[in-house]
Amino acid sequence: MTERFRAGWHVGRVASRRPEAASAVRLAIDVPTWPGNHAGSHLDIRLTAPDGYQASRSYSIASSGPTTQVVLAVDEVPSGEVSPYLVHDLREGDELEVHGPLGRYFVWTPDDADPAPVQLIAGGSGVVPLFAMASAREQELQGADFRLLYSVRTPDDVFFADGLAALAKTRVDMVYTRRSAAGAPRRPGRLTRESLAELTFPAEAVPRIFVCGPTPFVETVSGWLSELGHDPARIRAERFGGSG
Repeated sequence: MTERFRAGWHVGRVASRRPEAASAVRLAIDVPTWPGNHAGSHLDIRLTAPDGYQASRSYSIASSGPTTQVVLAVDEVPSGEVSPYLVHDLREGDELEVHGPLGRYFVWTPDDADPAPVQLIAGGSGVVPLFAMASAREQELQGADFRLLYSVRTPDDVFFADGLAALAKTRVDMVYTRRSAAGAPRRPGRLTRESLAELTFPAEAVPRIFVCGPTPFVETVSGWLSELGHDPARIRAERFGGSG
């Protein structure tokens, strides 16, 4: 049975920040009371203005396990209320209110008894929780076969580029939609049902599938997977919009 981490409100302090992709920032936040979290979990960040106005948004967690440091990768939504502040104004040493960990449906745990392969499919910043899953799999001596299909605009927009390149237990396939990396085996172009079939486990393997990205991407990919014979009950999807 998947262990349940009790969600609650916590105060964290930014330990480090660094650019992550073209319009995003990676944040490491020390949260002394954080109980740990499963790979794929998310949290809420709440900001409070001097006049008392509050805004909160959910963000996927890029780290997992029994740690009190939480890693996020936040992509800016220019019209948003929270992400522009996190990307441009937040500094090391600043405090944040966080609520979590949240989510039990869209998680992967190393003690999962299901031996079937695991297919991860990401669109843009949707790679964040899937990177957490692949990183958790990296720590296990044995386990299911992992593959990650990552659709992203250009090499400059790739999240966790070094970490993805270092994965030894997950096969990573990149689909660049606008500009490919030097030496990439495919020309740039949108993901299609045919390329999805080529770059993922076949339905006959009965994989567990995690899909994360913008709502249109997730709905399209989930539909293609069903058309390719995958059991919808084996597909777990997480969508995000543009409220930021």
